[in-house]
Amino acid sequence: MLEQLRHTITRIPKGRVATYGDVASAAGFPGAARQVAWALHNAKGGIPWHRVLGAGGNIRLPGDAGLEQRMRLEAEGVAFRGKRVDMTRHAFDFKAKPRGKRAVLPGGRNNGAGYGGM
Repeated sequence: MLEQLRHTITRIPKGRVATYGDVASAAGFPGAARQVAWALHNAKGGIPWHRVLGAGGNIRLPGDAGLEQRMRLEAEGVAFRGKRVDMTRHAFDFKAKPRGKRAVLPGGRNNGAGYGGM
């Protein structure tokens, strides 16, 4: 479970954030927000721990650790509204499909926007 949670956290790109609960759900463990915190606490390194926040975009870490988290997020271009991250701009959607090349349908047509149909 902890490894799956850590892997899910690594999917959060630079400039985006997710809540503990979002990570748990995306990893297939809805309701396991506390286990996300545990997975981060026991992680070795290379995990973007600073991109995981409390509900509503709150930094949950106390003192210097919380200040470091905010500084790291601001360095990635994450905007705050007071003490909270602007989740409308920076929340990562684990369900969204990555943008890339359009798939080509049989017959050489693509399925991109603007295709007028048959």
